[in-house]
Amino acid sequence: MSETLNDIAQAMVTPGKGILAADESTGTIKKRFDSINTESTEDNRRDYREMLFRTDSAMRSYVSGVIMYDETLRQKAADGTPLVDLLKAAGSVPGIKVDTGAKDLAGFPGEKVTEGLDGLRERLKEYYDLGARFAKWRGVITIGDGMPSAACISANAHGLARYAALCQEQKIVPIVEPEVLMDNPGADHSIDRCDEVTREVLKAVFAQLAEHNVALDGIVLKPNMVIAAKGASQQASAEEVAAKTVACLTDCVPAEVPGIAFLSGGQDDLEATHHLSLMNAAGPHPWNLTFSYGRALQAPALKAWGGQKANVPAAQAAFAHRAHMNGLAALGQWSQSQEQAA
Repeated sequence: MSETLNDIAQAMVTPGKGILAADESTGTIKKRFDSINTESTEDNRRDYREMLFRTDSAMRSYVSGVIMYDETLRQKAADGTPLVDLLKAAGSVPGIKVDTGAKDLAGFPGEKVTEGLDGLRERLKEYYDLGARFAKWRGVITIGDGMPSAACISANAHGLARYAALCQEQKIVPIVEPEVLMDNPGADHSIDRCDEVTREVLKAVFAQLAEHNVALDGIVLKPNMVIAAKGASQQASAEEVAAKTVACLTDCVPAEVPGIAFLSGGQDDLEATHHLSLMNAAGPHPWNLTFSYGRALQAPALKAWGGQKANVPAAQAAFAHRAHMNGLAALGQWSQSQEQAA
């Protein structure tokens, strides 16, 4: 069966399901493992991800796709089954992070540009052969004194568009992820400032996607929510975050885009779930709204696991619960009482 880019994108934003971001780089996963006093060895990383991918109730019912790191895409489970095959068997689309990270933007202290375009066409060919059907590239925008600069927005929008065009050429759906940070050190901007910058960034990104002939019905957008910085003295209510985010997206995101899968970006598990549910309850919208969470899906499971084999059932239960709650949020049906009942 030949799958079009639109078929894959639609599968990734299936109502009631979302994307698990399990693409932590080796450095990031080490920090996560340090927090539970577990050594970051290749086997431990494999065991941790295999534990998540084998949580059958979560994977089959609430997870539409998984973003992996290069190492994970190539790994086999303890019994020799390729991890990609575990995902496919559960009905999840395998995906891969392809950028090589946000680096300092020359001439603009404090700002970043994402690298990784060199050799990307060849890497995408290999990733397709290894089973990946979507990819992810994250552009990072920092709000601060005199930031973001026009140069930073333009450089990141251009990078995202070139990446997206290369993905589509190789029959891979690009997740386009422009993230306006909420938790960078010292950030104290208001929700209104986040709204202003997010609009500017999204408009620049869609202008570049159009210029690079990217088919919008074959992408998934992964933006930040419109939210105050973690360090802001005034935090907006969940209702305001949901309303402002939907208004911003309605003004900036063309209706051809199949779906929007939010990043959690430093929100805690419950906040991220609550905001998503409120947005969906206010629908219908032109695109499906769902989640592409890393920490907000994994944090309870990681803590429950603690690197111990004996804790796998408890960790899987914690992961299944968060996946279920976010699946409800993706339908606008989550409530605090369901959270407590569990």
